Amino acid sequence: MGSLQHFLNGPISVPFSPNLNLRRSFFLRACLNLDVHAPDSVRPKTHLKSREVMEMEGKVLVGTYARNPVVIASGKGCKLYDPEGREYLDCTSGIAVNALGHGDPDWVKAVVEQANLLTHVSNVFYSVPQVELARRLVACSFADRVFFSNSGTEANEAAIKFARKYQRFTNPDEKQQATEFISFSNSFHGRTMGALALTSKEQYRFPFEPVMPGVNFLEYGDVQAATALIKSGRIAAVFVEPIQGEGGIYSATKEFLQSLRSACDDAGSLLVFDEVQCGLGRTGYLWAHEAYGVVPDIMTLAKPLAGGLPIGAALLSEKVAAAIKYGDHGSTFAGGPLVCNAAIAVLDKISKPGFLASVSKKGQSFKELLIHKLGGNSHVREVRGLGLIIGIELDVSASPLVDACRDSSLLILTAGKGNVVRLVPPLIISEQELERAAEIILECLPALDKTN
Repeated sequence: MGSLQHFLNGPISVPFSPNLNLRRSFFLRACLNLDVHAPDSVRPKTHLKSREVMEMEGKVLVGTYARNPVVIASGKGCKLYDPEGREYLDCTSGIAVNALGHGDPDWVKAVVEQANLLTHVSNVFYSVPQVELARRLVACSFADRVFFSNSGTEANEAAIKFARKYQRFTNPDEKQQATEFISFSNSFHGRTMGALALTSKEQYRFPFEPVMPGVNFLEYGDVQAATALIKSGRIAAVFVEPIQGEGGIYSATKEFLQSLRSACDDAGSLLVFDEVQCGLGRTGYLWAHEAYGVVPDIMTLAKPLAGGLPIGAALLSEKVAAAIKYGDHGSTFAGGPLVCNAAIAVLDKISKPGFLASVSKKGQSFKELLIHKLGGNSHVREVRGLGLIIGIELDVSASPLVDACRDSSLLILTAGKGNVVRLVPPLIISEQELERAAEIILECLPALDKTN
């Protein structure tokens, strides 16, 4: 190993000075990080360079994504690699999807074995992995029945239909059916037309209006307003995220969720918990609502359930499921054998008490570390979250910090109005990797002063 390689592998300390040229310091870090190459076992098998991929994307794909200027070619554990072999520490998990990291051996085994056995048959027939996954989800949750879909937005579309059907089924003689919905500020429930109507950000809805009518937006946490509107008798269901991810990592209070439960029970409305991002171990609880001791009528899941393969699920109580009949809803691909076998491997690992305890412990120590390291910075308003869904609220745009961290080989996300750093790493991330992430964020904070 040459002296330069020894230097690059050793610890590098660049003390911050007000007179330091920030752009040059980040350029130095980026250049040094370029020499961290992927191990042979995960070295990308592509002849294309990053620039070629990005140029090709601009010519053939619809421009719906403002992508980061990084091409991901391979991954292992909590590390990702571009075609040139540069290594990144992943604190995005594909937006809270890759809960077991990248290339988990048990997940890979489940996928390969099922791919060799049976991949797809549609829901015209029974298949073993689908029934087995449903059985396990019922066994570890409040639910009595499961409906599978292919994504989080599809799971919420199913919940919308089921809520409307439930009201019609239970109140067949009512002249004025309860058909409206309640959603909340900073909510995100998906991008298809029904779920989009439940999503609070106007910039998501406006280009596609008119969306589904009958959605009432209330302030997240406003007990009085929610209770009054539910009592009106017009509300088929209330959709709420116990912890809002896209909205900015805001956690509900126990009083708020309990009041929704009580008001829904009194009025005959359904309570739907959207746990697409915050569910399945992300909080240190298997289901986020367990932290509040409040049970929904329907829970929607998706992101981490199949470890990176597309899946969604609506979990229902028996009283809701009783209203649903043959032909009321369906999907060609949903609940396929390949995806469900992968999901069984994920659920088996995450649902173990020791695994959940480790998420809780790592999340608490990570949050405390971030508060300790970042709390003195004038731009940091709050560090919040539960388990390994953590937000750092800033008084300026978070984009310069995200960019600087990426240049320093750490991948993070934004949330809220763009002023929240969202940290949703793989649940298997080590404490050492979390410490490194916190250190990089600290080192990159000066980017906020430079750009804002």
